[in-house]
Order: sequence, then C-alpha cells, then structure tokens
Amino acid sequence: MDPQVVTTSGRVCGHWAGGVAEFLGIPFAAPPSGGLRFTAPVPPSPWDGVRYCHAYGPTAPQPPSDYTEGVPEPLIAGEDCLNLNVFTPDPGAAGLPVLVWIHGGAFNGGSNASPWYRGTTFARDGVVFVAVNYRLGVEGFLPLDGAPVNLGVLDWVRALTWVHDNIAAFGGDPGAVTVGGQSAGGQASVTLLAVPAAAGLLHRVIDMSGGAVAWEPVEPARAAARALARRLGVPPTREAFSAFAPEELVAAYGSLDPGDGSGEGNPDGQGSDGQGAGERRPGPLDAIFAPGPKGFNPVNDGEVVARSPYDMIKDGSAHPAALLVGATAEEFNEAVRAWPGPLGGEEYERALRALEAGPEARRFYEERIPAGLEVLAQILTDRIFRVPTLRLTEAAAAAGRPVHAYEVRWRSPARDGMVGAGHCVDLPFVFDNLDAEGVGRMCGPTPPAVLAREMHAAWVAFVASGDPGWPPYGEHDHPTWIFDAPGRLAHAPLAEEGRLWRDL
Repeated sequence: MDPQVVTTSGRVCGHWAGGVAEFLGIPFAAPPSGGLRFTAPVPPSPWDGVRYCHAYGPTAPQPPSDYTEGVPEPLIAGEDCLNLNVFTPDPGAAGLPVLVWIHGGAFNGGSNASPWYRGTTFARDGVVFVAVNYRLGVEGFLPLDGAPVNLGVLDWVRALTWVHDNIAAFGGDPGAVTVGGQSAGGQASVTLLAVPAAAGLLHRVIDMSGGAVAWEPVEPARAAARALARRLGVPPTREAFSAFAPEELVAAYGSLDPGDGSGEGNPDGQGSDGQGAGERRPGPLDAIFAPGPKGFNPVNDGEVVARSPYDMIKDGSAHPAALLVGATAEEFNEAVRAWPGPLGGEEYERALRALEAGPEARRFYEERIPAGLEVLAQILTDRIFRVPTLRLTEAAAAAGRPVHAYEVRWRSPARDGMVGAGHCVDLPFVFDNLDAEGVGRMCGPTPPAVLAREMHAAWVAFVASGDPGWPPYGEHDHPTWIFDAPGRLAHAPLAEEGRLWRDL
C-alpha cells in the first residue's frame, strides 16, 4: 500500500521504492507566478482529498545547460517550482534526524530533480532526507525596486519552516535538522546562519565546496538589475519585470555583454588584469569567470541576511550550529585544463597578475606543478575554495563552535585525468549512488565503492550526532580528514596555502 501523510496543506501520497518511502514534488509554497512573482513566498493553498506525489515537480526557470559531463540537470516545466522531495525510511517512525539538501548551480541553475540528489541511501540509513527547490537567477536573486531582496533566501527559509511544521509526520525530528549543500548549496547553508528568520530551524550545517566567505553587498547586484533593465527598456522595478515571462528574463540576462553592470565576474569586478570590458581579450580565465555581470547570489542586505555570515560566525553572533566543512583538492582542474589551445607566456603572466600571485606564490606552485594551466587551476582552487574554506573553519573554531574539516583528494581518471579531484566529483560518493546516471562521466568506469561507503557514512553520522568520525578542528589543533582511497587523518594540511593567501 502506498504511504500517505497528512501535512499542514493536505494529505499527500507517496510510493515505496527500494524499501524507502518517497514523496516527490510536495509544494512548500504557493507558485511564484501572477501576483506572487517577485514577492516573498507564502504557504501553498490547502487542497482537498489526496495529492499524489509520485513524480518530481517543476524546476525553477533557468537557462538550459550545454554541459553534459557533470551533474545531470533535468528541466521540468510548470509554475509550481517551489516544491520539495521527502525520502523517509518509515513515515510512522519518530525522532529520526533530518537532512535538508540545497542544490548547487551558481544560484542560476539546478534543481532537486537531479538523479544525483535522490535521497534513497540516506533514508536507507535512518535519515529523513529533504531536497528543496528555490527561485534562481533573476527571479530569485536580482534586487528590484518594490520587491524584497534575497527572494531565493526567503524560499530556503520557507522550506525550512515547512520542514519544522511537517517533518514529524514523515518520521523526522524537527529539533535535529541539518542543512547541507554543495557549491552554491554550501554557500546557501552557511548563509542561513546569518538569516534572522531561520532561527531555530536548523541545528547543523554541511558546507561542501561553498568557497568564498565574503558575501556580496547589495549594490553590485542592483547594478546588474539596472543593466538588465536597460537591455529590456524598462525601469528596474517589480512591476516592470513582472510583465516579462520568466523565460524572457532568463534569455535577456544571458545576452548581456561582458562587464555590463558590475564587471564580468572576476574577483575584482573588472575584466582580466583589471581591464574594462572594452579592453577585454579572450584568455584562460574565461573558462572560469563566465562573461556577464554579477547578481546571482545572496547579498548582505541587513534584513534578510543580517551581515556577512563569515563575520557573524567569527564574532559568535550567527545561529548556533555545528559545522562540517570542506572542499575538493582540485576544484578548478577541469574548468581550466579544458581551455582550448596553448597558454602563451603573456596570457599566463596576465592571469597570474589578475590572481594576485606574487613571487612567493609563484615559486610555491611552479615548483610543484609542471604546466601553466595546471598552475592556474590550483591557484584558483586555493584562492576561491580551499583557503576561504580554511578561513571559515578557523573562524568557527576560534569562536568555540564545533567544526569538522575535510578535503577530498581522490582523483577521478575521467577524461584522461582532466577531472581529477575536481568540482562535484564528491557528490556521488556522499550520496553513495555510484550507479546513478552520468556518474561514470565524472568519476570514471570503476569509482571506488569503499570511498562511497566511507563518505556517506561520515555524512550520516554527522547528521545523526554532529560527529562524522574524526576529531573536531580546534584553534590550535587542526585535524582534517582526507578522503582518498584509502582515507587518512592529516593535521593542518593547508598550512602553507593559508600562509600564502593570508589576506583572503
């Protein structure tokens, strides 16, 4: 018999799959359409009878991805995109730990419908797993006059409120909620620690490859909104933008010229090497910083997001929550090494200047890494992911917050080793779903099952108890688990990189 649960909006019917009860596409908010576009999310309208939740719900409007080698990203049409999926071992259970998963995608793409985010293995191991959608891109993160800022963040809060009010009916404990995600989802999870409205809704946080901890002020995003408004020929207001279909806004934003609004996306907000858009020349950094203005990320607006989450963690004012924080060792490996053509000396020097790699940093990397593209890839990895992750870990430990650190160093052989320990390579291991669609393209034909068992078990243990199985990172002692085949405990493995980039 199919499992049924009564939620605050009505009865839902799921189905059993592999001994796990799945409820797919449950709305946690009303569709953000019509008069509800560019507004804070509101609860869904109640329904009569039974709502059958046997298929994934609509995905948020987003540009189609032409990248077929990474996380599979289905696009499902429909307005009711603010939905979530629940995987539970037993709706009749009580007090099970909960993991709420926020997907990545640069706040501009992705969804909870990816086969890589299927929560079956977590439910199999006693966790109630919830994967949420949220508004993306223009609809979720571009600040407009007359509209709340950080609508995507408000969607996360609305989803967590739904979990708080309903998860006990699925066997979960609303007092034991971990929020986790990878890439943008990792940033989202940490950001919620600085969101006043999320108080009491989360108790642990997992940040996988969230990277930079210096969250943006509002003005660069407003500049991007003005640039898009100029392209559309309208003012940057909720009323004017609501006249366009979501697909039109997605297309218009994607057509903006490099440097429109607030820079092309390089760390300094300028073109490569500080050049303006008119002077910009194609170069290897284009494989990393996609041309186009900023605007797709949470911003420190002082209301929805009170202050920089990093600053609030550092001074102890963020919501109390234990942390599991880490990255892969070669996040930018594939993105840079896939750059076509040779890397000339002038281009290499210009890239190093743009990355503020001085003589000491150059010696450190060039003595260890043979080729120019690989040097750039590692510098980018360290500047944007590994060292900011280290800073976040240090800040949490110094504030007396429980924090466990890890790094993924297993190197995928896929695409002649180009993937390596790259961005997203850890996802199939955390979910222990090495047979999911597309995993072979990322992890090669025979990814080590022992690593999947180890990583997945560590995540389950952290969700259940706050202890993934190795000592917490301390202010003076820096144990860090290295996920490889086999794994091992290291002490201060990024000490030298942290010293080189001490100003990050």
